[in-house]
Amino acid sequence: VQLVESGGGLVQAGGALRLSCVASGSTSRISYMGWYRQAPGKQRELVATITSGGGTNYADSVKGRFTISRDNGENTMYLQMESLKSEDTAVYYCYARYGIFNSLNAWGQGTLVTVSS
Repeated sequence: VQLVESGGGLVQAGGALRLSCVASGSTSRISYMGWYRQAPGKQRELVATITSGGGTNYADSVKGRFTISRDNGENTMYLQMESLKSEDTAVYYCYARYGIFNSLNAWGQGTLVTVSS
């Protein structure tokens, strides 16, 4: 599985962005996808996840502001980000777990989101 993110950029605080992640390869074997982010000088952290059945989970810091969704037919996952804050500034990575027993992982190259205050 290969993942390619897009949609990052510079936005003012309070603004919105939508990230996309397109999967290719053995996409039928993907069970679980998610978004992670890594701010400068910090560890990578979970933002949101979505299962193949549409179940979602969010980090407390983004609940009520971010929405994760998935179009299985288009092999695309989205992250709609609203009410952005300066602390949301980070490189956002797409992640997928796939394969037998969900034993394989794939990461995208990352897309930078910069929120100016």
